[in-house]
Amino acid sequence: MSTQAPTFTQPLQSVVALESSAATFEAQVSGNPVPEVSWFCDGQVLTAAALPGAQISFSDGRAVLMIPAVTAAHSGRFSVRATNGAVETAPPNFIQRLQSVTVRQGSQVRLDVRVAGIPTPVVKFYREGAEIQSSADFQIVQDGDLYSLLIAEAFPEDSGTYSVSASNSSGRTTSTAELLVQGEEVAVPAKKTKTFVSTSQISQTRQARVEKRMEASFESAAMMEMQIEDGDLAHKAPTRVPPKLTSKSPTPPGGVSKVAAMRHQSPSPVRPVKAPIHTPHR
Repeated sequence: MSTQAPTFTQPLQSVVALESSAATFEAQVSGNPVPEVSWFCDGQVLTAAALPGAQISFSDGRAVLMIPAVTAAHSGRFSVRATNGAVETAPPNFIQRLQSVTVRQGSQVRLDVRVAGIPTPVVKFYREGAEIQSSADFQIVQDGDLYSLLIAEAFPEDSGTYSVSASNSSGRTTSTAELLVQGEEVAVPAKKTKTFVSTSQISQTRQARVEKRMEASFESAAMMEMQIEDGDLAHKAPTRVPPKLTSKSPTPPGGVSKVAAMRHQSPSPVRPVKAPIHTPHR
């Protein structure tokens, strides 16, 4: 029978468990000869001494790790590896997953992951489900098990959901995070600020201004009247009343002027004339 390298037909799945409850990790692997399976937590080999109470089993290609009562100390990244003497294989496992980040417009962005797996996984970056190809704006670099996506200058349109997939012959896994690029806030001088209001608001504003002006006018007029009543009347000369005529029938102005003219034309006073004396005849 030919030799067949171990292959994970069912990769590990993440598990969320309540404290004191049981947590079970399971994977399906095939190979010839029958592979040997090893379990790891955060890159460290798991043994009965390292994980008291844990149950590790492998039968008919089914690898199982069961922790009867989990605690906060059991939190971590679990992985499984299979070897059969000919070729060692291990499904991809993120030692360091993507982290969400918020940056300002124009900043440089770096999204990092660390991936382990045998054979070495193929790592790809995606934005909103579309694969990112390395370019001048988006560079994908690798340094050992560290894979990075570099964005030279981020803009708001670069915001979105980014993901990384790692796959090899033993399986595939994905990590996802969010990138938010905030635009620059432009300060506008107060003098240039414009407030747009509706026509009805403009009419109401103008009417309010007119009413205020009318109120101000009424107030100033009232103040002037109060000042006159309080101060000016005390210093004002009494009203002159024309003298009353003693005659009940006053002479018309025209008659007065005629008399005055006649008196001016008389050169001398009028002398009285004596009546003749009647002498009787003898």
